[in-house]
Amino acid sequence: MCAVLADRETHPKASVDRSSVLLRQLIRRGMDYLRRQQNTDGGFGDTDRSHSNIATSYLVLAASTLADKRGFDALDPGQLERLNGYLDRSGRLNGLRARYGKDKTFVVPIMNNMAIAGLISWDDVAALPFEAAIFPQSMYRFLQMPVVSYAIPALVAIGQARHFLGRKTVFPLRLLRSMAIGRTLRVLRRMQPESGGYLEATPLTAFVVMSLAATGRSGLQVVDEGLKFLQASILDDGSWPIDTNLATWVTSLSVHALASDPEDDGDWYSDELLDWHLGCQHQERHPFTGAEPGGWGWTDLTGAVPDSDDTPAAILALGCMRRFADAARIEKLDQAVRQGESWLRRLQNRNGGWPTFCRGWGKLPFDRSSTDLTAHAIRAIRSIDHQAAADDDRVAIRSGIRFLEREQQASGAWLPLWFGNQDREDESNPIYGTAKVLVAGAVCSSRRDKGVDFLIRQQNADGGWGGGQSLSEKIAKLAKSDPEMREIDPKFSHEITSSVEETALAVEALAAVLLQLRSVENDGEQPFQRSNSGAQVLEKGVSSSNRVVEMTGGELPGKRNNLVGGQVVAAGNEPVIEAILRGVEFLVQSVRDRRHEVAWPIGFYFAKLWYHERLYPLIFATTALGKFLRATETEINHHWPK
Repeated sequence: MCAVLADRETHPKASVDRSSVLLRQLIRRGMDYLRRQQNTDGGFGDTDRSHSNIATSYLVLAASTLADKRGFDALDPGQLERLNGYLDRSGRLNGLRARYGKDKTFVVPIMNNMAIAGLISWDDVAALPFEAAIFPQSMYRFLQMPVVSYAIPALVAIGQARHFLGRKTVFPLRLLRSMAIGRTLRVLRRMQPESGGYLEATPLTAFVVMSLAATGRSGLQVVDEGLKFLQASILDDGSWPIDTNLATWVTSLSVHALASDPEDDGDWYSDELLDWHLGCQHQERHPFTGAEPGGWGWTDLTGAVPDSDDTPAAILALGCMRRFADAARIEKLDQAVRQGESWLRRLQNRNGGWPTFCRGWGKLPFDRSSTDLTAHAIRAIRSIDHQAAADDDRVAIRSGIRFLEREQQASGAWLPLWFGNQDREDESNPIYGTAKVLVAGAVCSSRRDKGVDFLIRQQNADGGWGGGQSLSEKIAKLAKSDPEMREIDPKFSHEITSSVEETALAVEALAAVLLQLRSVENDGEQPFQRSNSGAQVLEKGVSSSNRVVEMTGGELPGKRNNLVGGQVVAAGNEPVIEAILRGVEFLVQSVRDRRHEVAWPIGFYFAKLWYHERLYPLIFATTALGKFLRATETEINHHWPK
């Protein structure tokens, strides 16, 4: 971000409310933040809790170089020496290209920034076919686009920067691109939301603004609106978030969490919450991806794009709210859910899986069908009680199940698309992917059992799941620096490697499997859970864990003999019960120690940009504890939300 502002700061056409004085202040704050974030290996990570990576390290180098040229305090000589040492060890440009392979969504913007800063030649930057943006969106998948479906603004702005500043292409193509400049700029403006931020995201907006400013076009409305967004989204510590707002997504998940409590009485529900959620549904064809009406995006802001993760989450959340709504709102709710279900079915790929945004884009990693999205879509479709589209539903579900069965790894795991674990060599997160498939109950019993066995084998010595060395180091630092965390139970204060998020996901999945087994034993029905959110999540999470402790007499181990082989679940599931109880112990202690307030970077933005969301550990832990209480109830309540 500092690079964007430093470049724009040299152009005199900024409007009054974004004067040179304000831009200089933002640059100083951003550089102050960056100087505090260098890792011990000399590199920089995507978040303050992330490993160094070559992409972010190059972006920091570009930002520091431009800031220094404009007279700002940049990285000091020692920091630059350590940073360059990290880049040398990481293979420099060859290492950068190797990280992303054929996907140019992020590697070209990084090299674009480096060229603007004078670190490399413009001829080293790939010439993106920005002229392709003049074609209808329905044709993009046939044009072999080198970027993912949601990065068209970057394609246009960066492609034009290379066209103006790099080596000239052959005459016919150069002429075609020159003729396409005006039309593609209009596409860029048409895609820009009211907030000015493409996808409500800093990286994509910053790449667009900087590329246009670098070619002397700072006076364009696209640049001006983009700067408004960037100015408004800086955080108090001088950093910018990757995504500025996940309101719809975290609210849907939170509604799920609250409704997971077997004693849920709906005190979190309000007509305003339901109306707000209904209002987040997209009712017009989207200018960004060309998506038809009916889906939900991750935020209620105008930059959201409907997708196949937020839409199922919203459908499931609305299902939880339905039982508390009046007749008029139920009618609106049912109509919205049917529209959302139809939207999901139309998005399904031929291979049976669900992509994120656009059907048929399968060439690049973040456009392909994925297991986590497919499981979520199946779960949502199965939760809807109506006959109108029953045949279509069955076809979509069967096709989705076949996709999931093909995608199961030999280990029994499923790998997700939008979540990862930075301490794994391949940065995948099989805990998340496997949990999502198991919660959906979307595969046959033999496949399910392989997934359960995988989760049990992956349980860590501390009783939790996931995480790694980087998390244990962070927890140790927090325990020393935060006075309130110094009282952590000694049993848990050393050698903690598991994350609250991944542990909660595994516990929820195993508890969901128990519920499915019990339901089959009782009446042959197989339940499928729904979801829920609100401002009371923290209190609910703490109270749920307190109730877990109460029901186990204060010590979970003492309850094991009563749970295993007793009324709660038939004999033969002892390993599952044992794993769940150890995971619940970890979660209860995490709430006591306030570790559920320490979010961990398990989420991906496009091109594997890491982020952490402060509500994830709270939401996931609340959901898991609620599912645990359900799974260990003497009787199954069939009125629980699906």
